Amino acid sequence: MSASRTARERARAELTREIKDEARRRLAVSGAQGLSLRAVARELGMVSSALYRYFASRDELLTALIIDAYSALADEVEAADRAADPAGFRARWQAVCRTVRAWATAHPHEYALVYGSPVPGYHAPETTIAPASRVPITIMGIIRDAYEAGALTTPADEHPLPPILAEQATVIAALAAPDVPGPPLVRGAVAWTELFGMVTFELFGQYANTLDPADAFFDHTVQRMADLLGLP
Repeated sequence: MSASRTARERARAELTREIKDEARRRLAVSGAQGLSLRAVARELGMVSSALYRYFASRDELLTALIIDAYSALADEVEAADRAADPAGFRARWQAVCRTVRAWATAHPHEYALVYGSPVPGYHAPETTIAPASRVPITIMGIIRDAYEAGALTTPADEHPLPPILAEQATVIAALAAPDVPGPPLVRGAVAWTELFGMVTFELFGQYANTLDPADAFFDHTVQRMADLLGLP
């Protein structure tokens, strides 16, 4: 590879990063619905036609931001899980939950982009699926490890899964935990939903005048979800 080509590639990568950084700033001003390539180009001192050489459309730019957001959150969640004692299954779950909350608090507009209201007219392509799956796969990995270690307990009042839900659980198993039966994985899906529901409610002000600040409620619920999961 020639030195000039390498320099061009570095310059392109740098400008691509600047475009995405400016687009993230625009999210804070106008939200995803108001994001436009023209506004981003104007803020960067570029003509809009030049920006189209990097992103062919607003939707392509949105997709890049969505993938970056999912990936940034997943990087931190996976790092927090790795840093915990592998056999400390409850501690790993707590670390994942706290990391999700901390990232969302530090990056509220990026969190809203991926977990907030859908952007009208935008349809996420399949390239967003793998990054979006990394956090729930991490959660299911904790359940898998606890199950394989014989440490996972079963709630006394657990009932058999309805046929449709049992079939859906096999999809989860194929993705993240092939040897784990359906009920623990469904409990994992419940906990995953509860976690992001709590974070979303807190971030969007739903706890105002009741559970705000939400620290005690968050920690309490994380523990109750660990009980539901059967983590020792």
